[in-house]
Amino acid sequence: MDLFSLKDKTAVVTGALGLIGKKHCEALAHAGANVVVADVNEEYSKMFAAELGAQHLGLGVNVTSQESLKAARDKIVAKYGSIDVLVNNAAINDMFENPAMAKDLSAFENYPLDAFQKSLDVNVTGVFLCSQILGTVMAEQGSGSIINVASTYGMVGPDQSIYKNSCGEQTFFKSAAYPVTKGAVINFTRFLAAYWGNKGVRVNTLSPGGVENSQDEFFVGNYSSKTLLGRMAKADDYQGALVFLASDASAYMTGANLVVDGGWTAI
Repeated sequence: MDLFSLKDKTAVVTGALGLIGKKHCEALAHAGANVVVADVNEEYSKMFAAELGAQHLGLGVNVTSQESLKAARDKIVAKYGSIDVLVNNAAINDMFENPAMAKDLSAFENYPLDAFQKSLDVNVTGVFLCSQILGTVMAEQGSGSIINVASTYGMVGPDQSIYKNSCGEQTFFKSAAYPVTKGAVINFTRFLAAYWGNKGVRVNTLSPGGVENSQDEFFVGNYSSKTLLGRMAKADDYQGALVFLASDASAYMTGANLVVDGGWTAI
């Protein structure tokens, strides 16, 4: 028996069009799942689903909208008959339109309330709603695996020194929003694992480290020096961990936080 097989399983990935989201989809498809590519842009979601194969489904989904999620749930169940895996991957990170203002706006003393609230809406409320609306299908069918994607910054505070440039100047600060919301996701996992354990639904967290994605060379060096493996992650470094959590290979694992960070949090 192939413990890692997801043949005939239906796997929903939110935030599916992002760098890591696409890799999650590819990994689940390779393991045999019917993948639901769920992101805010319906056209691109459908295009990427088609690239994965004809059996996959692309949906435009707003994770902060109950109506959008209920409509998605109905379409998924109508097409596949079940929801077996939910990857709560959708999240936002700070992006300041004016780089010249990044340092001032990202400082805790000045950080905009609306930016903090938006992170709460997507990173926490979105996970709550997706789990409530899509995960309830799992609870009713008596089986399923929910994977909440958090971050090492949900476990430890940001090292602000890695956001300095080669001249030693702080270019921006990692704000409170991302670590606060990702920390919430980790504890939400524990709540839901305890709540739905008797329903056959497993709930775990995947906490990745930083992914190399055309960042400044100096930053990559700074970050890499803090890891035991001496590098940032590649976008596909999390595929094995994701399939493990989605599949029967982790059948006796729930309420856990699987940390895949190159050793960042080990020291």
